[in-house]
Amino acid sequence: MTKAEIVAQIAKETGLDRTNVLVVVESFMKNVKESLENDENVYLRGFGSFVVKRRAQKTARNISKNTTLIIPEHKIPSFKPSKAFTIDKA
Repeated sequence: MTKAEIVAQIAKETGLDRTNVLVVVESFMKNVKESLENDENVYLRGFGSFVVKRRAQKTARNISKNTTLIIPEHKIPSFKPSKAFTIDKA
């Protein structure tokens, strides 16, 4: 599902104008991104958590050049679904 499809679905379900829904969805995504950039996790009860994880420094190989690379410690965003967030398999 794309952002446009999400906006269309929310607009259909709520009766709100698509442009207003788009502003809200983009604002939500911007706020989540800014929080993660500031090392602040985002918790949505009943849905899940957007968290910042730290990756340790590691050694990698460039096979084509046969060289070793050092990948420094870095942070990555991650999503952890809540226990209530289940997908039924048929």
